[in-house]
Amino acid sequence: MTYDKITLAKDQGLATLTLNVPEKLNAVSRKMIAEIKDCWEKLAQDPSVRAVLLTGAGRGFCAGADLADPDRESVGGDSGSALDKFFNPVIRLMRGLPKPIVAAVNGPAAGVGMSFALAADIAVAARSATFLQAFARIGLLPDGGSTWFLPRLVGDQRARALAMLAPQISAAQAKDWGLIWDVVEDADLMKTATDIARRLADGPTLSLARIKEAMGRASGNDLSQQLDVERDFQRELGRSEDFREGVAAFLGKRKPAFKGK
Repeated sequence: MTYDKITLAKDQGLATLTLNVPEKLNAVSRKMIAEIKDCWEKLAQDPSVRAVLLTGAGRGFCAGADLADPDRESVGGDSGSALDKFFNPVIRLMRGLPKPIVAAVNGPAAGVGMSFALAADIAVAARSATFLQAFARIGLLPDGGSTWFLPRLVGDQRARALAMLAPQISAAQAKDWGLIWDVVEDADLMKTATDIARRLADGPTLSLARIKEAMGRASGNDLSQQLDVERDFQRELGRSEDFREGVAAFLGKRKPAFKGK
């Protein structure tokens, strides 16, 4: 697929996926979400990519669904069909990607745009960025996994208020509530987020993948089941080249050179 609504760049193990319709604050059309889905599918299969940085072009991260998109379903149609076909697979691909995802939230993250940020493994926001669960404002409910993410991140009461009252909150408040990892000055965002993503791309890829998978399984497991997951993954990781390199680097008091194996 040739991309028109997004861009993808790769540099020494780090892929940067940029939503690229700045004149609409990167609102998601049917064409854009199809491109995003295709991109995540390709990144999952690309052994040269060890981490992904997700951001938006211009002054917005993602303003949610493009309500003016002529390709979207007509009012009164099956509003769930696009979720089944495009949006839900994207969230599943992001959470299931065996590589860490860093979101650089450079401006408004509304609707499914906020869901994209929550689906990342680590989100860093510019101080001017804002977050909004906009769905109730147009008579819908949060999607893109937000009804799952929000209670786990901020607790039941705050999750319900964010969904029902649809307030716009600042990046600082999002950090204070545990929605994102950090807030930095606008001018420092891309350097900070890229440095984090580069550190992950240079890290022990299999270890990071298993951390991500173990965290994902934890919400559906009791403690005993999760202990078994940790046992099985630790057994696998203990046989990896990166574990041997990590121990050797620690004993040799040097920086490890992980190869992702």
